[in-house]
Amino acid sequence: MAATGDKQEQPWPLPKFYFSVSVSGDVAQFHEVSGLDMEAQVIEYRHGDSKEFAPVKMPGLKKFSNVTLKKGVFAADNKFFDWINEIRLNTIARRDVVIALLNEAQQPVQVWSLKQAWPTKIVGTDFKSDANEAAIETLELAHEGLTVQTK
Repeated sequence: MAATGDKQEQPWPLPKFYFSVSVSGDVAQFHEVSGLDMEAQVIEYRHGDSKEFAPVKMPGLKKFSNVTLKKGVFAADNKFFDWINEIRLNTIARRDVVIALLNEAQQPVQVWSLKQAWPTKIVGTDFKSDANEAAIETLELAHEGLTVQTK
């Protein structure tokens, strides 16, 4: 018979709706985060005297997707537009971004860290006179590395 609550041998998966995002130490409220993925590119190689009729597959460079953040539009909150406007010819204000999945006690359970992130795209909200929903803007970040840490 399975135990309940804290005594379970196999705990439930963590809910994904309780998270925090920190940009250079500043906590920002986001509605949605996506694109936390990486892959290793495949290098195919076959040396000249190989008796096999297929190449050997080796791991190559790591590749990271851009991370997309969605948040509500608030009055006098233009910090992400200001950040993308700081980009000048080969001058970018890179910042570290920390995304933490939280438990009920607001403690991080798993943390994703983006190294040297910078905004590549901001999409402002759309407007509809007959809509009954919050204004949402989208921020897309490029970065140079993704690490995952379990607390």
